[in-house]
Formats: sequence, structure tokens, C-alpha cells
Amino acid sequence: MPHLDHKPVVVLSNNDGCIISRSDEAKELGVGMAGPYFLAKPLIEKHKITTFSSNYNLYGDLSWRVMETLRLLLGEENVEVYSVDEAFLNLDELAADNLQQAGLTIRETVEQWTGIKVSVGIAPTKVLSKVANHLAKKNKLATQCVVVLDSKEKISEALQNTPVNEVWGVGAQYAEKLKEMNAVFTAFDLSKKTEAWAHKNLGGVVGVRLVKELKGEPVSDIAMQLKEKKMIATTRMFGSPVKSITAIKEAVATYTSRAAEKLRRQKSAANIISVFVVPKEPMQQGHYRHGPTVSRYVTLPVATSSTHELIKPAVQLVDRLYQEGKMYKKAGVMLSGLVPDETIQGNLFMEETHNGKRLLMDMIDNVNFAMRDDMIKFAVSGTTKNWKMRQELRSPRYTSRWNEICEVK
Repeated sequence: MPHLDHKPVVVLSNNDGCIISRSDEAKELGVGMAGPYFLAKPLIEKHKITTFSSNYNLYGDLSWRVMETLRLLLGEENVEVYSVDEAFLNLDELAADNLQQAGLTIRETVEQWTGIKVSVGIAPTKVLSKVANHLAKKNKLATQCVVVLDSKEKISEALQNTPVNEVWGVGAQYAEKLKEMNAVFTAFDLSKKTEAWAHKNLGGVVGVRLVKELKGEPVSDIAMQLKEKKMIATTRMFGSPVKSITAIKEAVATYTSRAAEKLRRQKSAANIISVFVVPKEPMQQGHYRHGPTVSRYVTLPVATSSTHELIKPAVQLVDRLYQEGKMYKKAGVMLSGLVPDETIQGNLFMEETHNGKRLLMDMIDNVNFAMRDDMIKFAVSGTTKNWKMRQELRSPRYTSRWNEICEVK
């Protein structure tokens, strides 16, 4: 949204609980990261900071557009989608003296085609490219959001200016241990450690790979995105703690329907379904905390992708998990033991209408995709859904809902 350029903005987590993203302007005003929203609310209101709930439909669609742009520019084989907002690109075919211009072209094209501003870090390895990207975001005006580490001198300077806790794969808690144990304060300090030291102090092979990449030695190539997942899960926090078994069953049935849609989209069927719930423990010293996750699973007689054949055992598992009187914060469904659905044989002793259930599922999926918002659903999923996540400050889903499309005046 152009009118929010250079304005303080924050984004909230599920149920509008914590702050999970901040613009630079919000950071400068003192808004902390990962803190509870209710504690930051006075500061947010004082400075009139624009606040949004998480909007996964919008994020997912815009992420796809960005990744498609990168694939068109560089070829699908040269793009590894790492997360919803991050990708690794293979630039081996470009000449060294063209890397800076290539980075600028990528940044400008993505912004022009999608409206999304990105930063680009270019280096010999994935870990070093993350360092470069961090510096590009940290010094936007000076770098034009593009940093290229194409010499030993530039790499050395970049590592010296990068705190060890900013290194990909280290993290804040591990960084404190490194500082206390081995006087490792920067990425440069870490790059000087031996492979034997990394194996002992940084988690074995993973630590060795990290140190080697900091030294400029690539250890992992661009990986193609998995077309077919080996496990499919749908989990959500409830909008408010749930005590009723009926509400939990509605949520689990809804999550199972969503997981089944994903299953059919990749033309797979599941042999195993598991359900978990997370109880809310009583308040202690003024704070609530999550209880241990409780889960159960069942192996199905025959692999299936039909929603109704998955909902029935999922709801039955809720009966085995639920404890009267407890409050629950979260639930989820996982499908595993996935096989290609064309390998499932029809049953000679069943009516033809039963063997044709995939056609019915396809029709339901097509209607729901076209009309959105679960136009057709199973009754067990409920109608009111009072357990749904709070998203009181959600922005419109501009790119995936006709009735929420952006208006130009």
C-alpha cells in the first residue's frame, strides 16, 4: 500500500497476540519485536502506528507472485524457495562484474511487477549471501538494498560488521554461549574457527557446514522445491480458549477438510491421520502457559484423500484426547504415509458411486476455490465457528477476493 511508505507499521501474530513484524519507522519509535501487543498498544496509539493482523491469504499470493517473477528472470532450476519471503538464486552464469547490476535489476523488476520491495545479497555461499542481505537491509540508502560480496576484502569487512547472533543458524541464545565460552562476538570470529572446533561446539556436521560457508566454501547447492510433500498438516490457535468438545470437533473437522484439499492438490492419499490438542494450563504467578501437546493417531484401512473418510477418524480421535473441564488453546491435524492416489484400487464389491468419490471431491474443491470461504462444507465443521482466530485488524485480501479488490479513485 503506497500510502504507508515511510510510515510506522506493525503486524501481529495469530489472534493478534504478539508483534511479529515492524517497519524501520516503527523500530525507531521503540516498538519491540515479539512483545505482547497489549503492552505495546499505548506506544502504538501514541504515535498512531498502523497495525495489521496476520493476513495469510494475501501473504501467500504475493509470495507466489514474487517467486514466479524470479523464476521468469532466472529459470526455475536456478530458484530455491526457502520460505514465504525468502529465496536463494543461482547466478553462476553471470560474469563477476555484472553481479551488482544483476542485483539491482532483480530488485527493481520484483518491485515493479509485484509491488513488493526486496533486498538482495550476493556472495559465494548461502550463509555469506544471508550476511550480505542483512547488510543490504541494514543500510538501505547507502546500498540501494543490494550488497555484493565478491572479494576476500569485502567478505572480511562484512563478517567483522556482523554480530555472531545475526549469522544464519546461530541465534541469540547460542550466540551468548559462544561469547561466554569462546569469545566469539562476530561472524568474522566464527569464520576463523577450525572444522574440528565447529563439529564439537556447533552441533556436529551442521556447524562444520556453517563455518565452511563463512570461509567462502559452498557446501549446499540450489535445491529444487519439493513438488509433493511427505506430510501435510493444518494447525491453528483458537481465537479464545475452548472448553467444549463440540467446538474442538468442529475445529478438527475444519482443519481436516483443509488438509484433505492440500492432499488432493498434489494427487496423493494418506494412510495415517493424527490429531493433537494443546491444553491451557492454570495461571501461575500472573501468567498462563501452554500445557504439553497431547496427540493420537490412527492407521486407516485404505489410503484415502476423501474428506469424509478422513473427518470421521479425526473426530473420533478428539473423543480420546479430550478431558472434561480443561481449556484448550490449539488443535491440529496431520496426514502422513502419503502415496500417489492413482495407486489406490477401486473395490469390486462396492457400488460404483462409492468408487467415484474422487469425482465428488473434485467438484467440491472446484466450487470452494471459485466461490471461496468454504461455500460447501461438511456439517460437522459447524456454522458459527466461534473458535476461529481473532483477526480484528486484518487488511483486505486484495489479490485473492473480488469483493476486497483494491479501489483506485
